[in-house]
Amino acid sequence: MDTIKLGKVTAPQGIKGEVRVYPYTDEPTRFSEIEGVLLDGQKRKIQKVRYMKNMAVLKLEGIDDRNAAEAIRGKELLLAKEDLWEQPADTYFIDDLLGCRVASEDGSSVGTLKNIISRPAQDLYEIERPDGSTFLLPAVKEFIKNVDLDNRIITIHLINGL
Repeated sequence: MDTIKLGKVTAPQGIKGEVRVYPYTDEPTRFSEIEGVLLDGQKRKIQKVRYMKNMAVLKLEGIDDRNAAEAIRGKELLLAKEDLWEQPADTYFIDDLLGCRVASEDGSSVGTLKNIISRPAQDLYEIERPDGSTFLLPAVKEFIKNVDLDNRIITIHLINGL
């Protein structure tokens, strides 16, 4: 089953089994849009969701006290790809982009997308060159010209200095 990582359980919240989750999504409120998550391969219904600053606080089915919540500390919450919400145009899941070949507009190979660093202004793409060195490229339309997920190629506009 294809899945994506939605977030990581960071700590219990209170004594009734709620957990704080650091979201990996672009919008922390995404947990309100889904019915359940996968935890250790088991589907768990989300019984309650609320938000505190940049964290989601979830009450998951079967996690009913602080001890059960403590037992899942550090675990990642997944979502089956068939349960995903609709993505706006020019928006991609990180897992789909990582490992894509990066090419310049003339088709020459630049490297491979190694990492995506999320920042408030825009994401930064960490691109690994064939020699192993890396550079950061802002993920904005001026630099990212095309994303072809079928062929796993990201076409970029290179500027002097990169």
